Amino acid sequence: MSTNNSGDSKIFDAVVVGNGTLGLSLGLELARRGVQVAVLGKASRPFAASAVAGAMNGCFGEATPGLLQSEHGRTKLAMDVRATALWNDWEQSIIEASDERVIRSAEGTIIILNTIGVPEIDTAGYASIRAALDEYDEPYEDLDPDQIDWLAPEPTSRPMKAMFIPNEHAVDSAALLRGLATAFVRAGGTLIDEQAVEVLVDNGRATGVVLESTDVVSAPSVVLAAGVASGDLLGCLPPDVRARIPAIVSGYGVALLLETEDSTAPDHVIRTPNRAFACGLHVVPRGDGTIYLGATNNISTQPRTSARIDDLNLLLGSTRQMRSDLVEGAVHRIMVGNRPVPLDGFPLLGEVGIDGLWMMTGTYRDGLHQSPLIAKDFAARLLGEEHDTTLDVFTPVRKPIQALSRQDCLETAVRHTLALGYEQDWGIPVDWPPLIEEQLRGMFQRSLDELHPTFVPPAELLAFDDPEITAALSAYYRAHDEAS
Repeated sequence: MSTNNSGDSKIFDAVVVGNGTLGLSLGLELARRGVQVAVLGKASRPFAASAVAGAMNGCFGEATPGLLQSEHGRTKLAMDVRATALWNDWEQSIIEASDERVIRSAEGTIIILNTIGVPEIDTAGYASIRAALDEYDEPYEDLDPDQIDWLAPEPTSRPMKAMFIPNEHAVDSAALLRGLATAFVRAGGTLIDEQAVEVLVDNGRATGVVLESTDVVSAPSVVLAAGVASGDLLGCLPPDVRARIPAIVSGYGVALLLETEDSTAPDHVIRTPNRAFACGLHVVPRGDGTIYLGATNNISTQPRTSARIDDLNLLLGSTRQMRSDLVEGAVHRIMVGNRPVPLDGFPLLGEVGIDGLWMMTGTYRDGLHQSPLIAKDFAARLLGEEHDTTLDVFTPVRKPIQALSRQDCLETAVRHTLALGYEQDWGIPVDWPPLIEEQLRGMFQRSLDELHPTFVPPAELLAFDDPEITAALSAYYRAHDEAS
């Protein structure tokens, strides 16, 4: 694989900042269409989400009550459904253009509803998954939980219900990234193993970027697809424009790569519904008796590269929900990733206040799955072709999107925070949870009231109660108040 990293000035038709799944997918799509394109980013991907993702082609398995009741949430679900239809051909095209022989790591997904968690989240989530499957007439079948191969949880964690979704798979994220990079270079694209530190603008139009080495990469189209780092490159914008773009925080997560004691792994993804602000407990086979166990989710203003002990404790304790003998396995790797989470919880897709500067990020947990869809759409946008106008609702300079009412946001924050305790099998007196719930509701209500009289943040940003995030939300809301 060739890499351009010379000290000379470089001139391209387009430059994509970010070498994760989204950035490489757009680069590949453009290169295949004859565009001279460079993709920038350190090969080590220090803060990437896709490099350590479980890489589930999660679509219906991600459905929740909040997603289905929101217009913008349903738009995201529709994007997931369209992306699913692209994946077979997309994966095959990458295999044919690279040295990868296999990218898919699991065939189909089993959803389990077990005795961990709370009905308002887990049972409601399970019902939402079925409702979404029925609405889209997607095939699935109910399973006898006791007859699921490989699954052998402790009795206190046994599943009560289960269903199989045959068209929701998973890929090996490392193989996918290798395949994308190889296919991109072979299609004529250029990889540059450096970070961008500044976007250049001349007469109201983006003209390229400055690299860490001070080299300049020139292009009339600059696409920011650098995940949590994308917002750091918006200093070129007028302050009033930048203030009306939701800042990006990190939804950092921890996952484990495990070798099972008997060297076996399931053929399918096995997962719970989304729970406690995270994407549910999930096991994804990775071959040779190794499994990916994920994942936690915490909101932070800064990306992380190391795992917190409490995240590891949560994951290690959750092994009992899948197989009681996983405690006898071996931990091959502790993985930490940073999901890009805009302050209103929805993607940032479109031009950014000046000609030629685009954002293609903020996809939270959906970016890898949606990558073929978003890449094809952005290629069309950059080339001035017909594109999917339904994605225009996620234009970066926008009024805050509100998926939940104030009351729903408050109740979601309370329920999910309490669910963290139940998920970790907290041992407290039986009369304490109502007292804790009352205290949480009062605390979150005060935070909501202090933030803004009408704007409502995503529930997880309210629940994590970080002063820096609160300040960022206040500034974002204030900018829109002043603009209106």
